[in-house]
Amino acid sequence: MLTEFAKYEGAGNDFILIDNREGGFTPDPQRIARLCDRHFGIGADGLMTLARSTEEDCTMRYFNADGSEGEMCGNGARCFALFAEHLGVGGEHKYFAAADGLHTATIRRTKGLEGLVELSMGDVGQIRSGAGWWFLNTGVPHYVEFVEELDAVDVCGRGRTIRYDTARFPQGTNVNFVRITGEGRISVRTYERGVEAETLACGTGATAAAIITNFAFQPATTRYEISVPGGVLSVRFSREPHTEHYTNIRLTGPARRVFEGRFETENF
Repeated sequence: MLTEFAKYEGAGNDFILIDNREGGFTPDPQRIARLCDRHFGIGADGLMTLARSTEEDCTMRYFNADGSEGEMCGNGARCFALFAEHLGVGGEHKYFAAADGLHTATIRRTKGLEGLVELSMGDVGQIRSGAGWWFLNTGVPHYVEFVEELDAVDVCGRGRTIRYDTARFPQGTNVNFVRITGEGRISVRTYERGVEAETLACGTGATAAAIITNFAFQPATTRYEISVPGGVLSVRFSREPHTEHYTNIRLTGPARRVFEGRFETENF
């Protein structure tokens, strides 16, 4: 059976998008892993399906590159919103359900196949910390560590070790190394759980890094510009003074349709 797909990227974080409103695609983990393989498949950091919803504009399911289902992906959700826009689903403000709850995405600007998308993120209510590290959940779990020389960090080596440190993080974690470059400005490199490698961008990771920078070092700053290997993202939020409670979290960044095509389901 032929399945149509589209390939999108957001700051270099790339995804396979499938319109599953008719329910023709079965998201089998092994098939998804093969589709995301960069040598034997289409190649992507993850795959998302768009399905009908009785209450919202649509429903998003997100799968990591290894085929496991994830709760949320910030860059993926922005690409998902632009995909919905290209399909004519919803209005300027997209309302969709994901595994971690309801989200709103606003199409701030479009030009051809590109768009600037602002995504609402879930609240953060708890932050753990240890010797030189912080841990929080911005839809998925994130470890944050600040470094002086970002380019010198062995992101894959150290990231993999921390990601599988089940004594501290029983469910595993994404790992972010952060360098503060100014007031409201940081640079981030991320090892992503489920991809099991460094990615060019991670939206939930950029959000986690911005929140921890505010929490630990810049309590008066609530808007951040985040440089990642694949581009620039921005995060803003509200914080209840002297607490770990963050609300009105918004992640903004680019999204772009790269190409579209069809694949034989039996081939994967």
